Amino acid sequence: MLYTVYIVRCKDKTLYTGYTNNLEKRIHDHNFSKTAAKYTRSRRPVKLIYSENFRTLSRALKREVAIKKLSRTQKLSLVKK
Repeated sequence: MLYTVYIVRCKDKTLYTGYTNNLEKRIHDHNFSKTAAKYTRSRRPVKLIYSENFRTLSRALKREVAIKKLSRTQKLSLVKK
């Protein structure tokens, strides 16, 4: 199973970082479902701007934490690579 760490841009131009094992479903949930993260539910629609795949949940979670510690400028720089 692959795990994906992703960044979405919300309607208000803020960035949200998360992880999932089903990226397509998770992005759909962020945009349409009541099970979306509370943060993104009030900032719809969201658009996927970055993703990385990992073979283990542990590595994905470590990468998610690392990305969340980045500044907005650093996250946007990561997206441009």
